[in-house]
Amino acid sequence: MRTILIFVLAIMMTLNLFAQKYITQTGNIRFFSKTPVEHIEAFNNQVSGVLNTDNGEMAFSLLMKAFNFEKALMQEHFNEKYVESSKYPKATFKGKIVNFNKNSITDKPLTVNVKGVLTMHGVSKDIEVKGSLQKANKGNISGKSVFTVNLKDFNIKVPSAVRKNIDDNIEINVNMNYEKMD
Repeated sequence: MRTILIFVLAIMMTLNLFAQKYITQTGNIRFFSKTPVEHIEAFNNQVSGVLNTDNGEMAFSLLMKAFNFEKALMQEHFNEKYVESSKYPKATFKGKIVNFNKNSITDKPLTVNVKGVLTMHGVSKDIEVKGSLQKANKGNISGKSVFTVNLKDFNIKVPSAVRKNIDDNIEINVNMNYEKMD
């Protein structure tokens, strides 16, 4: 967790020092794989992130070992055989909201396009996803996105013995509740 906090702080330092920043250390990422044989779902509630509302830059970081599964064996296989979390301990994203205008964020969801680089399993890939932003309680900002990641794009190999149990395309749900940084 300390490494993630240091990463987020380093990202924040590269952003404009006088910019309006919102941060979280309790963001949530859920992934879901659906096949006729089995559904696999995991949650990570320890995602650190930053949003700069002056220019739309954003970043997040998470430890892969922080994903929780319903079955302990799934969690063990995920960390040891698929994402190799000892070798590749974290995933990161750094990007920017396209045509960002901070005055457009209201209490109603605002659809946004986000472009950036997702790094996972030692592979960095340019991605563009849709998401939404809206004002939340106490001046916070809520951010959400649902998108798909292809395992092959990140060199994540699934053994042939369980190939039918895991879809190549994994649905990713991101939920961030950013708090204004004073």
